[in-house]
Amino acid sequence: MPRTILGKWSIVLIIIFILLFALFQILVASGQEVGDTFSSNLVLSIPWLAMVIAGILAFFTGIVSIIVKKERSIFVFLATGAGLFALIFVLGELIFPQ
Repeated sequence: MPRTILGKWSIVLIIIFILLFALFQILVASGQEVGDTFSSNLVLSIPWLAMVIAGILAFFTGIVSIIVKKERSIFVFLATGAGLFALIFVLGELIFPQ
């Protein structure tokens, strides 16, 4: 288990990320449709944006706890990896939009 406050925050944020991802998938399965723009369906946009923010924050809090605070919990490393995945996904969408 994480020993530092930032390590614990990283774990909490990645749990929020996972829960929001599940909520997003449930909303899509229930019939919500994606529109032409990001804000065309706020029922899908708000959970997605909160999910991405939580993932990116989990990455940065995990990195700070690992480098500065010398956190060595495997859960923090996993949360940081998942947050890195979210960051790479968002950067890919911004750099190479469809």
